[in-house]
Amino acid sequence: MGVPRLIAPAMASGLFSGSDQPEIAVGKGVVLRPWRLGDVGAVFEAFADPEIQRWHVRRADSIDEAAEWITDRQRGWAAETELSWAVAEQQSGAVLGRMTLGSMKLYDGSAGLAYWMVPAARGRGLCTRAARVLCRWAFDDAGFHRIGLEHSTANRASCRVAVKAGFLAEGTRRGSALHADGWHDMHVHARLASDTHHS
Repeated sequence: MGVPRLIAPAMASGLFSGSDQPEIAVGKGVVLRPWRLGDVGAVFEAFADPEIQRWHVRRADSIDEAAEWITDRQRGWAAETELSWAVAEQQSGAVLGRMTLGSMKLYDGSAGLAYWMVPAARGRGLCTRAARVLCRWAFDDAGFHRIGLEHSTANRASCRVAVKAGFLAEGTRRGSALHADGWHDMHVHARLASDTHHS
């Protein structure tokens, strides 16, 4: 049994595993939707992009590896370890990017946001809109208390998304992430459910 806790969990387990993963409207014909195995080609292509490889330190060398990545994302919902969506065109289903709530701690009501966009979907504010929409769902519907976000201090595009999506800067973690070109300092941002800029 172990040493008893003094407080109840901020979020109950079973909250996600007991329900289907929702599709969330982002606007202008774009949705956050669960990953499908049919996305395998788009994922394989995304991980061939130098920017995604640089900041997410991942590549897919085969369609099978891309399929395994999708399967892992799908399992996260039922396991309540990671909630991951494809940012996609509603009509065609084409993958535009990824939004993931990982590093989940239901006891503390916290998760970490990670994202990437395919090259063709960058530069039009879509990543920021998707992050805002996902945060709204996470706070209002799922009941999270805190969503953190970390990115390399060299990744200015990710920092712009974080700030525009309402994440407040909390500081820098020195040498805390190993990338292909060595250790990176990481900017730390977060949003709380109680933040007045919650939107």
